[in-house]
Amino acid sequence: MTVTPFTIPVEPLEVALIRSRVGAFRFFEEPENAGWSHGANRDYMERLRTHWLENFDWPAAVAQLNRHPQVRVDVGAGFHLHAIHRRSSRADARPLLIAHGWPGSILEFDAIIERLAEPEDASQPAFHVVAPSLPGYAWSDKPKNPIGPRGVAALYDTLMSVLGYEHFIYQGGDWGCVIGGWMGLDSKKITALHINGYGLRSSNMAPETPADIAWLQKAMAIRDTETAYLQLQGTKPQSLGFAMMDSPMGVAAWFAEKFVGWSDVPGRFSDPPFSFDQMLTNIMIYLTTRSFLSATWIYRGMFLEGGFGIPDGRRIDVPTGVASFPHDLLLFPPRPMVERGYNVVHWTDMPRGGHFASLEEPELLLADLRAFVSGL
Repeated sequence: MTVTPFTIPVEPLEVALIRSRVGAFRFFEEPENAGWSHGANRDYMERLRTHWLENFDWPAAVAQLNRHPQVRVDVGAGFHLHAIHRRSSRADARPLLIAHGWPGSILEFDAIIERLAEPEDASQPAFHVVAPSLPGYAWSDKPKNPIGPRGVAALYDTLMSVLGYEHFIYQGGDWGCVIGGWMGLDSKKITALHINGYGLRSSNMAPETPADIAWLQKAMAIRDTETAYLQLQGTKPQSLGFAMMDSPMGVAAWFAEKFVGWSDVPGRFSDPPFSFDQMLTNIMIYLTTRSFLSATWIYRGMFLEGGFGIPDGRRIDVPTGVASFPHDLLLFPPRPMVERGYNVVHWTDMPRGGHFASLEEPELLLADLRAFVSGL
């Protein structure tokens, strides 16, 4: 198994093709006063497209990402995972795997990687940071068949071993929190788990208190309005791929709707709480690597593995820290219900923020991760 230094390429021919498709896009009707209530908002998408064609600098975005040292790692049978690997200069630094989900990327951690490795205050913990791209995402290899989150957990375990880390702390949101749950169950290397989304669930989710019932009602409402994508990508991803692999604007709209619906915004006419450059950099990571379709395969893999449930009779015993953001898609239930499946030793109810926590509220997430690790 090998570790190869990696630099993100710009690929001008692919960029030119994407630009031509964006320029040729034709808009269409939407209901009056739609906002984001029917899906992607036309006014926002028109402004995003104009910025894309007139102002967005993809080579500059790539250069920004390339300031982080990166590798591609053979994790077995010639399958390579891409990762940022930022080692700390501190002798007391601890290994940390920090994991993104969908429709995110390593961009989510851009503002905190260097500060995790080289904290401003010597009293804060320091980390050797490993931030992998999921299988089928970005510059990681595309699997021959869908791999679910439990399978990804095994690959991440191998990744850390190949990089020389036999014990490590784990942080994740979205797929990252689901994968982290499986690592907490299956890995002998993980020493602590910090999650900002409720991923794996206890086999006993029966509500016992009014607070449990209130959470369940809210979670069901979120499921009904925000998770049609999960059912589609988990059952028939190939059909969706024929449209999205041919339409950069289609991918942009599919993602933008999630970045609004899953973030802390004041109303249905609000833009995502991210700049056009942030949005387009994340979108271009998928487009330039032609990975929209293979990135959806983890949903199919999850269904094939059996879902989000912790196996009967099992519990995640590693010390677990929870950062509960109020507008997360994967909203945490009350702490006693979470503790049915996790050894929760740290819990923070955040004052604001949503699903893409490290991108939307990097200071809050960074401070909470540091506090969790300092308290272990």
